[in-house]
Amino acid sequence: MLKTLRNILKTGDATVKYPFAPLHTWPDMRGKPEHDAIACIACGACAVACPPNAIQMQTDLRAGTTMWSIDYGRCIFCGRCEEVCPLSAISLESEFELAVMRKDDLIETCTYQLQACSECGEYFAPRKEVDYAVRLLSSMPGNPEVEEAAQLASVCPTCKRRRDAVAAKAADDAHAKAKGGEA
Repeated sequence: MLKTLRNILKTGDATVKYPFAPLHTWPDMRGKPEHDAIACIACGACAVACPPNAIQMQTDLRAGTTMWSIDYGRCIFCGRCEEVCPLSAISLESEFELAVMRKDDLIETCTYQLQACSECGEYFAPRKEVDYAVRLLSSMPGNPEVEEAAQLASVCPTCKRRRDAVAAKAADDAHAKAKGGEA
């Protein structure tokens, strides 16, 4: 009995004193995902990649907004959101203690404005995402196709298809007219 007690005292504590003392965390520990609303372009890549659907995007076309939200009660701290974010707007921090009194306190939201089409006025994409695309395209000057794409960034896909259809019909008419003149 004394031998066992001596071994116990010699070994020391086998457990940590958590929650009465802070728990030591490692630098690469996956904890709570932190969302940087300024860096985020609301592309929705994180919502698509989230396995438990803790991150969601909801669009309100009448208000012209899209709302990004994360439910930390559903989050499994897998890190997929951090991996797929093109601008590193989400990073996993070392904070892991998420105890709250109300379940609603585990939900964080952020609202972004949508871009209205310059031709029809319909909302079609987050404004920050369109601005990001324009900045990327503007960084490649000299190519006329890239410059045209930058100018069309504020046009919705439906209006772009309509423009393409009109241009294709005009090209077909011109081709038919040229063929008719040859005969």
